[in-house]
Amino acid sequence: MVSYLQIFTVFAKIGAFTLGGGYAMLPIIRDELIRRQWMKEEDFTDIIALAQSAPGLLAVNISIFTGYRLKGTAGSIVATLGSILPSFIIILTIAMAFSGYQDYPIVIKIFKGIRPVTVALIAIPMINMARNANKTWWAWLLSASTLAAVAFLNVSPIYILLTVIVCAAAIAWHNEKKEGRE
Repeated sequence: MVSYLQIFTVFAKIGAFTLGGGYAMLPIIRDELIRRQWMKEEDFTDIIALAQSAPGLLAVNISIFTGYRLKGTAGSIVATLGSILPSFIIILTIAMAFSGYQDYPIVIKIFKGIRPVTVALIAIPMINMARNANKTWWAWLLSASTLAAVAFLNVSPIYILLTVIVCAAAIAWHNEKKEGRE
């Protein structure tokens, strides 16, 4: 059985050693949860989808859903505190230590150096999610089309989601009607 201390420790470690926020935390969260057998790969993909659809920060939402799944409401509170407390303390310490130094060339260079690492940490879980979620050619086509529409044509993701929902409902209705005739 998973203890509250284990949940807090795992999420505190994730919160303390991850730069870049929610998406950058995904590979570490995934590795920790799957390695500890707290969930399977498919379940993690479902939790990401659920966390993205809920309002709020992705990593916090993942913490809430995972903690709840492991130990109910108290587990969600413990996991959330574990994921946000280290970051809060680190940012508060940095802000206190670096106030007045933010315009120094070395500080600017440090933060510019962190940017490419953060981009890579965000790209890796997205690539892994695409591999796990896209099992058919049409799923790959839909993902690539969505990426192109949002990235290059500046189409709002809301319009894409609404279109996919309407199309999926129409296909489901058509298939249900077709099965009713057979």
